[in-house]
Amino acid sequence: MLGLVVLLVAAAAVALVVQGRRDTMQEARLHTLGVAETFAHAPGIVAAMDGPDPTAELQPLTEQVREKADVDYVVVSDRRAIRITHPEPRLIGERIIGPYRQALEGEPFTMTFKAASGLAVTSVVPVVRSDGSVAGLVSVGITVDSVEHLADRSLPFSIGASVVALVLAAGAAALVSRRLGRQTHGLGPAGMTRMYEHHDAVLHAVREGVLIVGADGRLQLANDEARRLLDLPPGAEGRLVTELGLDGGTAELLASGGRVTDEVRRSGNRLLAVNLRPTDPQGEPSSTVATLRDTTELRAVTGTAEQVRERLLLLYEAGERIGTTLDVTRTAEELTEVATPGFADFASVDLADAVLHGEEPPPPKGDVLEMRRTAIAGVDPDHPLYPVGQAVAFMPTTAGAFGTSTGHTWMEADLSAASRWRQRDPDSGAKVLAYGIHSLISVPLHARGVILGMANFWRAGNPEPFDADDLSFAEELVARAAVSIDNARRYTREHELAVALQRSLLPRSVPEQSALDVAYRYLPAQAGVGGDWFDVIPLSGARVALVVGDVVGHGLHAAATMGRLRTTVHNFSTLDLPPDELLGHLDELVARMDQDGTDDGSDVGIAGATCLYAIYDGVSGKCCMARAGHPGPALVLPDGTVEFPGTPTGPPLGIGGMPFESAEFTVPEGSRLVLYTDGLVERRDRDFDVGLDILRTALAHRDRTPEETCDDVIDALLPIRPTDDVALLVARSRRLDPDRVAHFDVAPEPSAVAGVRREVARWLGERGLDEEAFVTELILSELVTNAIRYGSGPIRVRLLYDRSVICEVSDTSSTSPHLRYAAATDEGGRGLFLVAQFAERWGTRYTPTGKVIWSEQAIGATADD
Repeated sequence: MLGLVVLLVAAAAVALVVQGRRDTMQEARLHTLGVAETFAHAPGIVAAMDGPDPTAELQPLTEQVREKADVDYVVVSDRRAIRITHPEPRLIGERIIGPYRQALEGEPFTMTFKAASGLAVTSVVPVVRSDGSVAGLVSVGITVDSVEHLADRSLPFSIGASVVALVLAAGAAALVSRRLGRQTHGLGPAGMTRMYEHHDAVLHAVREGVLIVGADGRLQLANDEARRLLDLPPGAEGRLVTELGLDGGTAELLASGGRVTDEVRRSGNRLLAVNLRPTDPQGEPSSTVATLRDTTELRAVTGTAEQVRERLLLLYEAGERIGTTLDVTRTAEELTEVATPGFADFASVDLADAVLHGEEPPPPKGDVLEMRRTAIAGVDPDHPLYPVGQAVAFMPTTAGAFGTSTGHTWMEADLSAASRWRQRDPDSGAKVLAYGIHSLISVPLHARGVILGMANFWRAGNPEPFDADDLSFAEELVARAAVSIDNARRYTREHELAVALQRSLLPRSVPEQSALDVAYRYLPAQAGVGGDWFDVIPLSGARVALVVGDVVGHGLHAAATMGRLRTTVHNFSTLDLPPDELLGHLDELVARMDQDGTDDGSDVGIAGATCLYAIYDGVSGKCCMARAGHPGPALVLPDGTVEFPGTPTGPPLGIGGMPFESAEFTVPEGSRLVLYTDGLVERRDRDFDVGLDILRTALAHRDRTPEETCDDVIDALLPIRPTDDVALLVARSRRLDPDRVAHFDVAPEPSAVAGVRREVARWLGERGLDEEAFVTELILSELVTNAIRYGSGPIRVRLLYDRSVICEVSDTSSTSPHLRYAAATDEGGRGLFLVAQFAERWGTRYTPTGKVIWSEQAIGATADD
């Protein structure tokens, strides 16, 4: 061992000397080339060479460069190789002999040649003008002897270093020998040889892929079989497994570091059985050993290995591609796309109409089972088969026909020799044969004992007819697709039930009122219904409440919760509460609903809900609004300007702890209020503010009706199938004609009632409402008398002539009268009972200064009615 070290050190010393000589030559080449390049590209060189006396300008420069750069000569010549400069002036003007054609073509070069003074190195660089032409050449040379003294100086150092290296190597050899003995566990040469033979066998001879992946996810080792199975690129070791171009699932599995046994993964056109084990199960972290077996190369008993591999891959692909959505039609299309062209030239799926609507198809009656062509795919779009949407009739119960009633498949290897498949439509059958389709397999799509439809596979370009193996494969393929189609059918049914429930809970029409011209849109989400809702609620005094809300989530629970909240808002609105108070009561209710859903363990509380409640007064044009976590409205003024009124934002419903605030603003007549849920302006791929900008653009500077406005907004903001529910409410404001409004101040004395009755009768008569005068006088007499007797001044009367005659009596008292039945001996207590009998509606609403008692009387109604 020590002798070997001595030989190695001696060889290294000789190599150092030789390497020093070689480095000297290389240094001479680089040095001359660098000086020549620098001089040739120096500013002013081209101008000097093209000048009248280039020698006078360049000779001093070349001599300065030669001395400072420590080279033997710097020579400048023109394109004809005539020297312009030279260290020996007598040689100026003579021609240079040498291979300079390469430099004249614009390429610098360096060459070694034997000169009179010994071995020399010269570099030639062209001087190039700005237009690319060569003005001349710069040659820089140096003899090797001039630089070899550098290597000679380093020779003693090299010898000393060799001696030191010899001493260190001797000590290191002894240490390495002891350490190798420990690491090899005392293996001698024979044991080490056997170990390396095993290593080579694993790398090159084993017909099972072996990989070692480090804890950092980098490939440490791969044998030849693993490279073949995974088609690894050259130099794969040291790279991350996820960067080797493998299938995403395979790469993630190899880099996971877990334990896996015979998990099948796809790699290119192969199916691999993967096993993973950590190299050190107790240590953290550790590398992972992966073994790979090619399962696609197993031979089937009745087929070739290639056919089995293709079928396995096709079934694997079917599992990945069929059933990606819960849509019946799309699932049928996926089946046809998987089957063509790998298995059949054309594939079609026919489903019962009930399946397309989410229902379970009834059992076939008679000789014909009616279906509809739902999907078709093939190698040629111009085919003679029935198109999508056409009704297709099968005969499952007749002798010799399709066996769909019992779930059996049917195959015709030679369609030209069979007639039963074309009994229903001989003309279409003749076109199919003329096109070249010669073989057919029909497999029923059945799930849970119910036949959903038929899958048909046709061959035309492939001359081989379908056989028994093809029949088995078709049954396996269709069986997998049938489960997905049935799941999609049941989802469709549940989705339609949820949509039906939600639409039944939403308003079916807008109630009649004169304050607003209203249009609305509701669009359910693509993936399922949600909890968005809207409402238009007429209130007393020619006022209207506008409501939009949103329950977080989708499905039946969200729709049912929405219905509960909408009913609650309707009930609270009958109390004529201000918007902030109404939201406060609604917030308390939602909190109780959440608590009830949690206490009983059902975990069906409300995940979140928002609401906006606005009251528009058709007399004053004022709008009072409050919102609980809901987006604010847009206001389109009559001149086309779009504003977003600043209304305080309260927390979503059910959170509690903070009061709600309301804001009041004037809505000019002819303006449009636009209320919406967040699904209109916000999407996963679009920020909320961007959606508001698009909404502003869609509304601005356009004189549109509410219906047209809804269409404009939907077209600008929503895709064909939205991912979230959308509720949109557009209301154009109107004002009640001032001539239809009357105000009367009433003195707090019983004698003032007669004067009020006369004024009211006169006002009604001027407007052609004489028939309503008697009932109106009676109602006002009772209401004013109540205000004088039990309220406090000032007392005022307001009459509104709208769709009905509205009487309002206000005072500053906060006590409200209640309807009761008076006993026969009671002197009073019958006034409100009469009001309730003659008025269509009556009630009390509170104001910041008191209360208003109101009644509505239908026009044309009399006391006899």
